[in-house]
Amino acid sequence: MSISTGVTALDHSVQETNVWLKAIDEQLALENRHQAYSALRAVLHALRDRLPPEVVVKLGAQLPIMVRGIYYEGWRMAATPTKERHIEEFAAHVAKELPPQFPLTALGAARGVYEVLWEKLDPGEFEKLMAHLPAPLRNLQG
Repeated sequence: MSISTGVTALDHSVQETNVWLKAIDEQLALENRHQAYSALRAVLHALRDRLPPEVVVKLGAQLPIMVRGIYYEGWRMAATPTKERHIEEFAAHVAKELPPQFPLTALGAARGVYEVLWEKLDPGEFEKLMAHLPAPLRNLQG
């Protein structure tokens, strides 16, 4: 399904977001784009809340404009990121943001979204940003 607004920049942004959602959908073998959106949103929020503010902004700058909106949704700049250091805490944060009866585990969703982030973003820059996370969270990407 193609949506045309007649505004070239907006149409491109919608198309680019659909490319991301399709990649997540395929990576996770989900049933629909809404589930891909839910996974992307939950993982981006959990990831964002663990990064220092300057790193949050650097990662946000690499995201397509509509994905960036998802990423920043509800964010309030804090002096220090969430101190959760264990993968179980990260998974609980993701799970809390996923809809009820989501077909995958929180870590399964996170792994799929990480794969797409690694694929779509500049690998060197993304790796530098990920270095701010504890090793178990950095290593979610296969």
